[in-house]
Amino acid sequence: MLDPPHSFIAVQAFEHCQGDATMSVLTLAVRRSWSWHRPLMIFVGLMAVLIAVAALGLLMDDRVLGGAPVWLKPFKFAVSFVIYGATIAWIISRMPDRRRWAWILGTVIVGAAVIEMVIIVGQAARGMHSHFNVGTTLNAALWSTMGFVIIVLWLATLVIAAFSARRQFGDRPFTLAIRFGLLVALIGMALGFLMTVPTADQQQAIANGLTSLAGAHSVGVADGGPGLPVTAWSTTGGDLRVPHFVGMHALQALPLLAWLLALPRLRLDERTRSRLVTTGAAGYLGLVGLLLWQALRGQPLIAPDGWTVGAATALIVAMAASVVAILYRSRHTGSSARAADAAS
Repeated sequence: MLDPPHSFIAVQAFEHCQGDATMSVLTLAVRRSWSWHRPLMIFVGLMAVLIAVAALGLLMDDRVLGGAPVWLKPFKFAVSFVIYGATIAWIISRMPDRRRWAWILGTVIVGAAVIEMVIIVGQAARGMHSHFNVGTTLNAALWSTMGFVIIVLWLATLVIAAFSARRQFGDRPFTLAIRFGLLVALIGMALGFLMTVPTADQQQAIANGLTSLAGAHSVGVADGGPGLPVTAWSTTGGDLRVPHFVGMHALQALPLLAWLLALPRLRLDERTRSRLVTTGAAGYLGLVGLLLWQALRGQPLIAPDGWTVGAATALIVAMAASVVAILYRSRHTGSSARAADAAS
């Protein structure tokens, strides 16, 4: 039986609750997840509450900062931390031989994440930028603190990924999905550091002592321009948040792929699923690279030029060809095995 991560808690809970029809799926899922890593799961619960609070702020507070509602950033970060925190907590629960170190790393992540979210929420309440803000001594100190805790989060995730390199998370395809997911997620997280580099205009303003911001999400245009709904990704220039976001969530996307490939109706053997997961990871990394290339050229996600379309087409064709080759090999091998059995 495939052992799924937090993304599939409902499925896992359904399997276990068959013996106790009176227990709801949600109740069982919460009880089971509570034991993964208690500090992380408490943090996940707090972020879930913050999602509701930030959503209320979006409805009731009409202040706008940098072209977006002031409570949009706390909302997005809270959602991201719910997903990230639950995933890391589940991974830690699968490391019994590293229990002490894994527990410490998880607690370090909680401490760093709490500091980051306190700053983000506090600055939102003040109507101030939390990121790139160096306009006053206080704002610069808060931004420096955020930069430090982000590095701590990345390093802690890196060590967890190193611990995971020799762990089994169910069968081989699912194990590969977790390992590849952590690797690509680390790359996606690291892309966030590109945003901290001041733009040319900011560098000039810093030299003249006139700027309050040092760093930007957008490339080729100023932050705060027209953006996509909810994400606020720029629709007039490149946006480094796109590859950053997509890369980070490989840790959920690749295990989801492994879970889907294990559905009985597909009838795929373990070796075939492992090859498909590996191919999916390579394609996902290629997608992150393509989105980064697009953003660095100052190109909006929704307005790709010919080069981007061509590269995306090549990536899709290469992925499709790989999948077809893997499935053909699987079917051919299966047919040969059945023929050999019949002949014997």
